[in-house]
Amino acid sequence: MPHMTAFARNQWYVAAYSQEVGRELLGRTILGEPLVFYRTEEDGTPVVLHDRCVHRRYPLSEAPTRLDGDKIVCGYHGFTYDTTGTCVYVPGQKRVPRTARVASYPVVEQDSLIWVWIGDPALADPQVIPRAKHLDSPGWTTVRGMEPIDADYGLLVDNLLDLSHETYLHGGYIGTPEVAETPITTEVDEGAGIVRVSRHMDDAECPPFYAKSTGITGRINRWQDIEYHVPCLYLLHSRVAPVGVLPEADGSDPGGFHTEITYCITPSGDGKVYDFWAVSRDWAIDNDEVTEFLAGNNRTVVMQDVTALNLLQKTLGTERHGYQELSINIDTGGLAARRILARLVEEGDKPMEKVQ
Repeated sequence: MPHMTAFARNQWYVAAYSQEVGRELLGRTILGEPLVFYRTEEDGTPVVLHDRCVHRRYPLSEAPTRLDGDKIVCGYHGFTYDTTGTCVYVPGQKRVPRTARVASYPVVEQDSLIWVWIGDPALADPQVIPRAKHLDSPGWTTVRGMEPIDADYGLLVDNLLDLSHETYLHGGYIGTPEVAETPITTEVDEGAGIVRVSRHMDDAECPPFYAKSTGITGRINRWQDIEYHVPCLYLLHSRVAPVGVLPEADGSDPGGFHTEITYCITPSGDGKVYDFWAVSRDWAIDNDEVTEFLAGNNRTVVMQDVTALNLLQKTLGTERHGYQELSINIDTGGLAARRILARLVEEGDKPMEKVQ
């Protein structure tokens, strides 16, 4: 996999979960840009500013920087900024230099996610942000986390679009032989930047992830339908049902268990990516034991990916001259995603079409 260090800047990216942003200052680096996050006092609106004071570049997310009402007071020399990033106070003089301002960034809070726009603010259209309503809808319970990975974001895209690795990397958790053995179907919507990869397994082994959480004892029918909204939001619509329970014509399956697996793939910088992960379910939603099991089990699976991708990143660039990457049918979705990502980087200022 070649380095994908160029980023599509005129796109929305998930920078945090809603619960992470409050009156404490939070620092994150998105597409190489250091950002500081906080909420306003009165209505809790999220604010995103450049995380470097204009004076001596002190990180505004670090102590002893603090909030004074909705103003952020740099912990080094007291330069003070309002929510727009305009400097309203400098020490030792009345006149504030005109250039004393830090960038502020368009931000949208939706589906318990904080989305930011790093590119040209004039192009930031909140309407094109893809939805993940299950993350905070009534009737759903979600466990979530975030792991930083020291690997190129393209490697995480590859990983998530080819789930056959579950059989080998995640055996004993979510992987069974059928995942690798079952052929996939792939659909690509170039205009909307959506890649769909589906794998429907009939009469498959039930992996511990589902056996222990649902109580299914025998073999299952298992559906994995991926919907990747390039560049950031990855949805895996997962369904399992005991063999013999077939989906109805309208797509419902009364005996099945629906689980929505969400990943947000957010490049932090060159060779670094934030792996936001969430598992949402509409069954046993008040069962704390199931919640705890899925949280622990999925974090283990994510950490297996983290270890593998950190290792893979280290091997990149060490191959002998003339090495050619080999791709097969299972890579169709990943290759389509790479193509769309490359186009977004190239086109630069053309935002994504709105998904109907």
